[in-house]
Amino acid sequence: MIEVARGDVAVGLDRAAERSVQQAAKVVAEMAERDDPVYGVNTGFGDLSTVRVPHDQLRALQRNLLRSHAVGVGPDLPHDVVRGILLLRANTLAAGRSGVRADVIDLLCDMLNRRVHPRIPMHGSVGASGDLAPLAHAALVLIGEGEATESDRRRSGAEALRAAGLKPIELGPKEGVSLINGTQVMTAIGCLALHDAEVLATTADVVGAMSAEALRGTDRAWDEDLNASRPHPGQQAVAANLRALMAGSPNVASHRTGDPRVQDPYSIRCIPQVHGATRDALAYTRRVLEIEINAITDNPIVFAEDDRIVSGGNFHGQPVAIALDLATIAVAELADISEARIDRMTNGHTSGLPPFLSPSAGTNSGFMVAQYTAAALVTENRLRSFPASVESLPTSAGMEDHVSMGVHAAHKLTEVVRNTRDVLAIEALCGAQGLDLLGATTGPGIEEARRVVRERSARLVEDRALSGEIASMADAIAREIFIAAVRARVGDLA
Repeated sequence: MIEVARGDVAVGLDRAAERSVQQAAKVVAEMAERDDPVYGVNTGFGDLSTVRVPHDQLRALQRNLLRSHAVGVGPDLPHDVVRGILLLRANTLAAGRSGVRADVIDLLCDMLNRRVHPRIPMHGSVGASGDLAPLAHAALVLIGEGEATESDRRRSGAEALRAAGLKPIELGPKEGVSLINGTQVMTAIGCLALHDAEVLATTADVVGAMSAEALRGTDRAWDEDLNASRPHPGQQAVAANLRALMAGSPNVASHRTGDPRVQDPYSIRCIPQVHGATRDALAYTRRVLEIEINAITDNPIVFAEDDRIVSGGNFHGQPVAIALDLATIAVAELADISEARIDRMTNGHTSGLPPFLSPSAGTNSGFMVAQYTAAALVTENRLRSFPASVESLPTSAGMEDHVSMGVHAAHKLTEVVRNTRDVLAIEALCGAQGLDLLGATTGPGIEEARRVVRERSARLVEDRALSGEIASMADAIAREIFIAAVRARVGDLA
């Protein structure tokens, strides 16, 4: 998904799947002709499901559904999220369980390939029957309504399609509800945030090793047998990373013997346990999202082989919401322990380094307030770490009396990932400064990490504004420049 959302990888409906798609659409069309009520085909929606809709109003039913549900507010979702939404929606429809025609899926793919991006407001979903409001904004463009950007130019939906050489479609029975019933918004946001979080997990190991070296920490806590005795997969992966990063370090070797310290503070000694727990939580989130992106989250679901349409609750976002809440807590912990290391490096009473990492402290404040910024970001993360998935409120006159708030969980995760990236950028600058002040030579991995930092932030001799340098380092982390350079020196890192 990442390649399509953030790149220009072309997509299209697998023609092997087209047959099952068309068979399901045929079943829906036939049921629309019958007298039996079928939810979403010839009935109203939600609490209006007991209202029968005349046959001559079935197309209007689907069109009005999109219009009435497009009530989102707030800033637009970014293009990578919108592209992820379109891709995931097309993917679930292509499973042949939703009853839409292949034309609907083809148009979604064409919009992706020609960069027609619906304008989708950020707020409006409660994760009940999926992400109804934001998906309605996306679906409106398919019928030539709503708004979109085409080649980054804002237009009406009809104009955007026309400029891209595309034509709007007229919705058939059930196609409107199939376009908006599902978890694709929370899942798309969650997939992108999870990818970025996994980058941060490796980044945290690298900057944590920089800090450990700057604080003249011992590498005994990375011992393979020690960590194998508590065999959480994440803990073992992090310990292996630390061993690889600090291998061959003259700095570490210089105090292996004769150092009175038996062990280091928790923020150094417990890196495998804390970073590892984050990795294990992210691994669980990945498993959930991998299931979700290939799941059928529509309602009702069509089983063409049995000539059946079954109403259920596959649209409910609770599995995704809980997983994203867990990921948010896990990523926040990367920032939490990072800030503890920043505080220790800048505290001249505990670091063994000049106060606030300044060679002329007093006249200069060095990294004093950079630590404040890290503390502020950690506090924001803690505020966002309260689970959204427990905040259910009833909707649709009580018919939807338990909702997931999955999009809220996804947005919170995105913000915590962004904050944590900035905290790790600050730690990377502090770690490089500490190593410079220590005058130590480290192993190849840490030396490469220091080089990448120094390309963006020179050694601090006299005070200067560091905000831009922190942003530059955060960008290098986000674009995986930082960990790619380190991997090139030490081999693959988990």
